[in-house]
Amino acid sequence: MRLSACPRDKEVKELLELGQWPQACEPELRVHVDFCRSCGELVLVTTAFQKARAQAASAAKLGSPGVLWWRAQLRRRNAAVERIGQPILGAQIFALAVNLILAVVFVVWQARHGLAWLTMLEELPQSAAMHLDSLWPSMVPGTGWSALLNPMVMIPAAATLALLGGVVVYLVSEKQ
Repeated sequence: MRLSACPRDKEVKELLELGQWPQACEPELRVHVDFCRSCGELVLVTTAFQKARAQAASAAKLGSPGVLWWRAQLRRRNAAVERIGQPILGAQIFALAVNLILAVVFVVWQARHGLAWLTMLEELPQSAAMHLDSLWPSMVPGTGWSALLNPMVMIPAAATLALLGGVVVYLVSEKQ
């Protein structure tokens, strides 16, 4: 093993640093590199590092700063919309649950009382004043829940709640 470097080592280094290896070198220098272990390893290692650096530089191309800023703003805006959308989803689920509960209550009420409320609606124009007079005293506090189960109260209340629930779901869905 030699302690001194090859005398042509400096020439090979210069050509490699300038990026002119092997195009601008003399044919006898190429022959020397083929037989000299030190120069051959220098060429091999240096060209490998140069190729790796070129690949890394080409892979790390960044976009323009304006595009990067725009993407960051878009990500931030989308994250904010997602955070805001979570309570809205809760409100939609609540409105749907209220409507489903009202539908179940209406079906149960219909199963117990049948379609007798339709005959009451037919008599309504004839005796509206009489029904209102008979309804008002029964709604005084302390008389119990029987006044609330009256079809004259139950039907408009259920319709109003269902309508309001549907409007809330529509308005919340439209804002998204």
